Amino acid sequence: MTPSSRNSEAVDPGRGGKPLRGRGAVSNPAGRFEALREEAFDDGWDARDPPPERVPTEVIIDRTKSIIARNDSPDIPFDRSINPYRGCEHGCIYCFARPSHAYLGFSPGLDFETRIVAKPEAADLLRRELRKRGYEVGPLALGSNTDPYQPVERDLRITRQLLEVLSEARHPTGIVTKSALILRDLDIIVPMAKEGLAQVMVSVTTLRRDLARAMEPRAAAPARRLATITALREAGVPVGVLASPMIPALNDSELEAILENAANAGAGSAGFILVRLPHELKELFSEWLETHVPTRAAHVESLIRDTRGGQLYEAKFGERMRGQGPYAELLANRFRVAARRHGLDRKHPPFRLDLFRPPRAPGAPRSLFDKVAAPREGSP
Repeated sequence: MTPSSRNSEAVDPGRGGKPLRGRGAVSNPAGRFEALREEAFDDGWDARDPPPERVPTEVIIDRTKSIIARNDSPDIPFDRSINPYRGCEHGCIYCFARPSHAYLGFSPGLDFETRIVAKPEAADLLRRELRKRGYEVGPLALGSNTDPYQPVERDLRITRQLLEVLSEARHPTGIVTKSALILRDLDIIVPMAKEGLAQVMVSVTTLRRDLARAMEPRAAAPARRLATITALREAGVPVGVLASPMIPALNDSELEAILENAANAGAGSAGFILVRLPHELKELFSEWLETHVPTRAAHVESLIRDTRGGQLYEAKFGERMRGQGPYAELLANRFRVAARRHGLDRKHPPFRLDLFRPPRAPGAPRSLFDKVAAPREGSP
């Protein structure tokens, strides 16, 4: 199965590698666990064909035995999450999840956005885990690592199947996405939201279409994301905006404008995260800068180092999301002021935890008395 492609053009091609149509990463370096590495070298004798301008997407099936991931990080407001996919076709060059592809033996570069690992048995696995004796309900994040509504979801519908189980179980669920595809599932999300069981955060990284096209080539355009916020709000779903990641000297000047536009679109809350560059992502992001914004590459990296104690990344809890130093403090203060000005300094209402009930067993017939979401006119 190969989803359709869309074109992507560089903002300002420069000294780095050659950008590929519809892809964020410029190269495909080996992951940090690989024993062998390739390094390109042109001695003038290479007669091989040039690399293709387009790289197709490959979907790989993951037969995992569990589906809920647990964490104890003090930096995030949930202790469990589900990722229907590993890798993300959106191709966001800044994505902190890219290095996780190395655990699969794949590259965090082009492999991350072209070799998508899907979990078709996710819904049945979730049913089993929610039915376990002693399961204690708590807010569950859907798509905390990669986007649950990336392009392959149109055909695979794994996220929708998960939502059907979560709705049946009346399980509190938070969703983070930058895709308008979430509107397909309003017939499930709206009834959950009315019961205090669903909240959504939409990621808006830039308002510039040209920058978005280069930085996150297969994600929805900025205007489409703002329209998605409006549609969710009008449907009665608590929705906020994530102005993330903020990248010094690249998109951080847009912080106030992003919050203002999101508030006007109907967002009720906001958050932001400073760009994170763990492991192989440092080199991938530097390569992207040299390719797309060569005249600013050194300045961007210098400012990132100013927020990370002289490094490109610091993984210390309490600092990895916000950074440290004067530049990071200024960015945080700007966010607080703008969020307050536009009424985005509020939190969503707390999730209902008292409505949970174990879902029926995998493969069991639906009871006539099961409460299901009422279909919307025109819903899939």
